[in-house]
Amino acid sequence: MAKRLFRDRNNKMIAGVCAGLGNYFDIDPTIIRLAWVVFAFMAGGGVIAYLIGMIVIPYGPDGYIEKQ
Repeated sequence: MAKRLFRDRNNKMIAGVCAGLGNYFDIDPTIIRLAWVVFAFMAGGGVIAYLIGMIVIPYGPDGYIEKQ
């Protein structure tokens, strides 16, 4: 089965983008959240990238359980 990138419904803080990326790359979503905040303050592009992720990345199917 191929890996698919989904937003995580269960482990989300705002929209599940960072949790979905963490599940996809098999790392802790907290690390991605911290990196995203640092990137947002330093370059300002983090907010725009997050909004694009909210629009482009779909939620997982109903009953889909992300690997923790």
